[in-house]
Amino acid sequence: QVQLAESGGGLVQSGGSQRLSCVVSGNFFYTLAMGWYRQAPGKQRELVATISITSSTNYADSVKGRFTVSRDHAKKTLYLLMNSLKPEDTAVYYCNAKFGSAEYWGQGTQVTVST
Repeated sequence: QVQLAESGGGLVQSGGSQRLSCVVSGNFFYTLAMGWYRQAPGKQRELVATISITSSTNYADSVKGRFTVSRDHAKKTLYLLMNSLKPEDTAVYYCNAKFGSAEYWGQGTQVTVST
């Protein structure tokens, strides 16, 4: 069983930075394709960034050049470094892991960007 635990959310001013972390339980971190999603109030959950087991990355157009996804296999942790934050980045951010047909989600962490 894989469990994901996000942290690092909070209130940040527009233009500021925030780093989210997602610690993965179990011994299968190196086999998991990982990603970050977010859901703003009244909107559908959307992809933010993904990272493969070989650390190949993919980003939503809205965050390209501002956000960086990375993973640390030794710490079994996924990161999302968010720079130049905008009010429209306000959302609950979710950590996601996939292995074959199995998919796992964290509980989410709120990021609020003030004007």
